[in-house]
Amino acid sequence: MAKESNLIVKIKLAQNGDQHAFRFLLELHWNDVYRFMLQRTQNDNEAEDLTIHCFGKAFEKIVTYNNAYSFKTWLTTIAKNLHIDLIRKKAITTVATENSQEEAQNIADDAPDPEDDLIRKQRLETLLNNIKTLKPHYREVIQLRYLHELSIKQMSDVLNSSESTVKVKLMRARKLLEEVLAQKPE
Repeated sequence: MAKESNLIVKIKLAQNGDQHAFRFLLELHWNDVYRFMLQRTQNDNEAEDLTIHCFGKAFEKIVTYNNAYSFKTWLTTIAKNLHIDLIRKKAITTVATENSQEEAQNIADDAPDPEDDLIRKQRLETLLNNIKTLKPHYREVIQLRYLHELSIKQMSDVLNSSESTVKVKLMRARKLLEEVLAQKPE
């Protein structure tokens, strides 16, 4: 019972913005959410990304948490919904790709034209410039994760930080980058 009351206290602290409480909740529930995602995705990188996204969403909406329900159940529900969103996005992409392939069969040259290459390069350059606007420690975790494709464990070794610190930094960096991208018109 003392463990449960400590959890409720940490949740209330997190609802008031306490960063130590966020870290406590992340460390306490990371493995459960990660295993849930890994079981569903069968892919380490996808499971890590979805787990980070799950905690980001949970911490963003933590004030809506109702302690009549288990916190772990609440997190699992968020994780399940994120996975469903991923499946839907993949299904839409698959349908779009199949339609594009049918159209592409009617075209003799399937190589990207110079205009497509230019647009792709400009988008990548814009993304890299937006990453550069982040504070150095956030920029570094984004680059290690998405440009160098390192795992959380590898990142913690490179950064000489605990895995939980890397997870929190990556979660914050992703949120900040999303905010920067949302402010900029395409």
